[in-house]
Order: sequence, then C-alpha cells, then structure tokens
Amino acid sequence: MAGPGAVKATAASPLKPLAEPTVLKTWQPEAVGSLAGYEWRNVKGRNPESLAADRMQDRSRVMKRALASRWLRRVLAVAAVVLAAVLSAFVALEVTPMQTVTVAGQVISVGAAPRLGLSGPGEVELFGQGLPTKISIPSPIQPRLQLSQITLNSELANFVQGRSPSRAGTTLRKRLVAGWERYFAWETAIAAAAALILAGAVAGWRRLSWKSTGLRLAAVLVFTVAVNLGAIALAANGARAGLRHVSSLTQLVGSQDVSVPHPRAIHRPLHGIEEVVLGDSTAAGAGLPLVSATSKADSACGRSSQSYAFDLASVNNWKALNLACDSATIAHGLLGPQQQGSQHIPPQIDALNRVKDPAVVVVSVGADDLQWSGILEYCAATTQCDSRASNAYFQQKLARFSTDYLQLLIQLGSLPSHPQVIINRYYDPFGSNLSCITQRGLTPAKVSTLRTWLAALNQVLAKGAAQFGFLSPQPSFAGHTLCSALSYVQGLGDPAPFHPTALGQFAIALADEAALASQPPRPPAPSSTQPSSASSPG
Repeated sequence: MAGPGAVKATAASPLKPLAEPTVLKTWQPEAVGSLAGYEWRNVKGRNPESLAADRMQDRSRVMKRALASRWLRRVLAVAAVVLAAVLSAFVALEVTPMQTVTVAGQVISVGAAPRLGLSGPGEVELFGQGLPTKISIPSPIQPRLQLSQITLNSELANFVQGRSPSRAGTTLRKRLVAGWERYFAWETAIAAAAALILAGAVAGWRRLSWKSTGLRLAAVLVFTVAVNLGAIALAANGARAGLRHVSSLTQLVGSQDVSVPHPRAIHRPLHGIEEVVLGDSTAAGAGLPLVSATSKADSACGRSSQSYAFDLASVNNWKALNLACDSATIAHGLLGPQQQGSQHIPPQIDALNRVKDPAVVVVSVGADDLQWSGILEYCAATTQCDSRASNAYFQQKLARFSTDYLQLLIQLGSLPSHPQVIINRYYDPFGSNLSCITQRGLTPAKVSTLRTWLAALNQVLAKGAAQFGFLSPQPSFAGHTLCSALSYVQGLGDPAPFHPTALGQFAIALADEAALASQPPRPPAPSSTQPSSASSPG
C-alpha cells in the first residue's frame, strides 16, 4: 500500500532515484587594479557567514589596491612636476642672455651656469679662457662673468690689480650682485614659461580635463618659481659674502699680481728710438749671432743682430731697441725682473717707459710662460701627450697666462706716446713632412696635439690684442717648416731647436711690416738717418 502522498509509477514516467546534492558554482568578481577578473568559488557546504567573510576580504583587497594606485599616481605627478622644473631651469640657463654691468669703465657680462654639487667656484672668461674664481658660492647655480669690453682709462689698472684705495672694489661687488639678480629674474621668467609649455604639452597628450590641466600647470609654475627664487637667494647671498674682501679682478680669480714698473728719476730718457721689441727667445733671436758691442745683458739674453727687430728697423730706416731675453715670461722678464744666469735683468717695461715717443712696440710672449720647451720634451719622451693630466696642466698654464697677459696689455695701452703695438702670434714650425723628428719621439699624433695647444695660445694672444686695438699678425712658414729643405726653423741639432733661423726672423719681420702697412700712417717723428741698434740699457 502506498501512502496518500506517494506517487505511483507508470510506464510513461518511471521513477528515478534521487541524485547526489548538486555542487553549486557561481561567478564571484574580484577587482584587480581597474580591471575585473573572475574566479570559480566552490560553495558546497559553505555557510553564509563564511561567504560574507570572503566578500569582505575581496573588498579589502580592492580598496588597498585602489589606494596604492592612487598614491602611485600622486608620486608620479610630483616627480613630473620636479622633472619639468629642472628641465625648464636647464633650458633657461642655456637661452637666458647675459646681463651687462659697467665697473670702472669696463663692460662685464654676467650670467650663470649649473654645477654638480651644492657649492663651487664661479667662472671668469678672459680672452676665451675660463678661469675659476677664488671664491666659492654656496649654490648649485654658479655665476659666470665675461670681460666683454675693455676700455683704457685711469681706473682700469686699479680695477685689475686693486693696488690703491678706490671705489672700484665696492662698486665691483654691488654691480656683480645686481647683475646676477637681474640675470636670475630673466632666467626665472624663462624657466616658468618653459615649464608651463612642457606641462601643457604633457597634459594635452594625456587628454586630461581642463580642471586637472589647470591644477598641474599651477603646481608646475609655483614649484619652478620657488626653486629659481631659492637659487637666486643662495647665489646672491653667497656672492655678497664671497666678494666682501674682493676689490679687483686679480683677487677675484685668485692669481698673483705681477710687478708693475716704477721708473726712477735717475734713469735718463732714451731719445731717437722708433722701434722697441719686448719678449722671449723668439724675439731675442736665440741661436743666432749676437749683436755687435755686446753688453752683459745682451749676452745673457742671447740678443742677436739677425733678429726680426733689426730686420724691421732696416726696412723702415728706424733705430731699434731689442729688450727681449731668453726664457722671459710676463711676470719674470717683461713686467718684473729676470735672473738670467748670474745676470740680473731689469723689467723690460721699465726700459720701454724710458724711450721717448717710440713709433712701434713689438711683443713676442707666451711660450716661456707655458714652458713650451718642457712640453716639447715631455711629448717626445712619453707615449701619449694628450692625456687628461697633460691637457689639464696646459689649460692651467694658459689660464694663468691670460691674467698676466691682461696686465701686460694694460701697461702697453697706457704708454703716453700711444705707439702702434704689435702682439706677434707664434708660427707653426711643423709641416706635413715630420721625418726629421719622428725618430725623436714626435709622432704625427703628438704633433697634432702640439698644434692644438699652439692654436689655443695664439687665440688668447689674438683676442687680447683685439680687445685693446693692437695688431696680432701670424707669420707663415709654409713650405719652409722644420723638415723642409730650406727650413725657417732651427733643427734638433742646431743651437736653439724650433726657434727661427735668420730667414725665419726675416719672415716674422715681413708679417709685422704687412700688418703696419694695413694701418693709417703715423705722423713721422725725427729719426736717425741710418738704421741702427741701440745698446741695451740693462
């Protein structure tokens, strides 16, 4: 018998046994970043409390990932602002024009340049050479000065040397700081504009909303201006502190002052001399026959009757005074005394100041200041003479020469008779044929380095001369270089290797004569009827 609730089986619908409880599977979302992934969860035998706990854990993970993503976006946004400010500052430093200030009648261009570190020296550019300042400025942006226009006046010597009390020192400090502040004001404006352009371009590329774009532009602008104003404050305050005891350009770059002549009344003036030559062994005529009636000074200095001083005098029917001396430098020879062996040689500029109204003053200087003979010997002995150490040594010597050269130019420009001044550049002694020196260690690669250094020296000589309105010819020895059949240069077996021969001296005189011929004629002064050489006053 079946119960009242029983279902009777029929042929059409047979009874089936109950199956096992079905395992239910559902889709459960789980957020991964901004994307939704799905996974199967087996809920067989799970109670509601367990399912709720899983959902809470899912939500917690979603919130943590969303928070981390938000912080990452903020950090990237801040990094983008800093990067935009830094890049715009570098761009501004490159394109901001230098500002000009006037001190003691001299025009100085003031700018700045970034440096690695939080402090360091500034830079003074003189005749194309960058000289580090003696003072250190506590700022990542260091000042850069350029002596762009030199005017001969009564304040120039004191501005460079700072010997006598003057307002130039106080004026120098005030003008330089004011120039830096004005430069930084322009630099800040340019940096802000560059930062806005950069940030706007990024916002447009990302297709941000107007509100987001405005916020980013404002943040970039505020940060860029703040960074630049901070640099201005550091540089200006550091400059004021560093320049507190600086009263001259010489003190600013930290070089030692060279002697300045003080003619004594007991020295009688020298009359009837139209040409005076100052300089080193090239001008003296090293290795060539000495002058007649040789004095002790002439013999010690190696002054020759075949030097270009007397070639030039012979062409123009002048009386010449050759004061040049072997191994003479600006500090020890031209502006200061020189000890040549046992002979004490007075400053060449002293004797020049005694000459009454010379027409022409010719100067050859620089090789001994740079110790050129030592450089040649070093290059011949070493396997490589363009190493970092040798280049640094040469640049240091050239920088020191630049400051001494400025003081020499001031003295020449201050001569009362205002003669025509010629600053001779050096000839290139090397040609394409190097067979006579290769066996001595001077390979073509080394000669190329020497030519580069010689060109750098000649560039300083030419730029300095141009600043003062002086001539600066360069003689050409083309076809008559060191290893040529008819060389204008003394060979390695001659008394003075690499110095001009008698023909080389004549070639230098021709270059000087051509430079003089290109200038307006000077009113003639009384002169002797025959060219002659004056005896050395030393």
